Amino acid sequence: MDRKKLLLIATGGTIASRETEEGLSPQLGSEELLQCIPEVRAVCRVDTVQPFNLDSTNMRPEHWLVLAEMIREQYDGYDGFVITHGTDTMAYAAAVLYYLIQNSPKPVVLTGSQVSIFARDTDARENLRGAIQYAADDGACGVHLVFDNKVICANRARKTRTRSFNAFSSVDYPEVAYLRGGKVRYYIRESCPGPVRFYRRLDSRVLVIKLIPGMDPGIFDYAAGHASAVIIESFGVGGVPYYDNDEFSDKIGRLLEKHVKVIVTTQVPHEGSDMELYQVGLRIKRRYELLEAYTMTTEAVIAKVEWALGCAETDEEFRRLFLTPVGNDRL
Repeated sequence: MDRKKLLLIATGGTIASRETEEGLSPQLGSEELLQCIPEVRAVCRVDTVQPFNLDSTNMRPEHWLVLAEMIREQYDGYDGFVITHGTDTMAYAAAVLYYLIQNSPKPVVLTGSQVSIFARDTDARENLRGAIQYAADDGACGVHLVFDNKVICANRARKTRTRSFNAFSSVDYPEVAYLRGGKVRYYIRESCPGPVRFYRRLDSRVLVIKLIPGMDPGIFDYAAGHASAVIIESFGVGGVPYYDNDEFSDKIGRLLEKHVKVIVTTQVPHEGSDMELYQVGLRIKRRYELLEAYTMTTEAVIAKVEWALGCAETDEEFRRLFLTPVGNDRL
């Protein structure tokens, strides 16, 4: 059997960094990364490309659209794709690509590292090798993040540690697989029969407002002029303060009147929202038929909202797209 043919897309990040007088900065190219793990040549054939060389703090939706378009253009020529990316915004990148590239029979895999690939004690070589091994496996499909030998569904990944090698967790969904001894061991056998669907538009005018006790509801007046959608990270399972008046509720109503989309999620990392449990949530959800994110991560909510805004021409179409499950996003 012919070896799989993969495309390695390098974008910078810690994995490609060297020390400079101003701190770590991406310096290495895609071929240099690949040369650090020559053993993968026995597993598959790998071509490389380098569209960016950025710290992931500087990555944004425009860059992720370029990555999706690059994969679309090269899709027929490769069996899978591996993207190296800085870890700080990799969960956002993974979630965005999850919505831009849907139902792909071919794997799209993101990875990176906490330490540069040229450091002696690094997780970079293992992570990159694992991502390539997973992308070359016959059972791999869809968009995933591979880190610390774990395969995580792209819309469930969250960076939960700033320094440790086990930096990413799968939130409220099992890890798909793990890597051991050069083999992929599956917990979940996924099915992506195709045809793949690519999307080419995002609207990044999305504002996340994290509620804190005593917050002035006037913050929503700013949102009305600067955002296409507002995601409210509420307390607990989901609620909006009423204090001594309905000012919070009225401000949200005015956002909706101006066709600013409002979605409620929770700032609690696990187990999701349920606005119908308490009066502070049920009251406002019923009043405005508010959209709710349930167990989606904040990164996934942002990504799905940006994608749905890019696709929808009306409020009703946006609502339909947001409420329609894409894979496992509404479990």
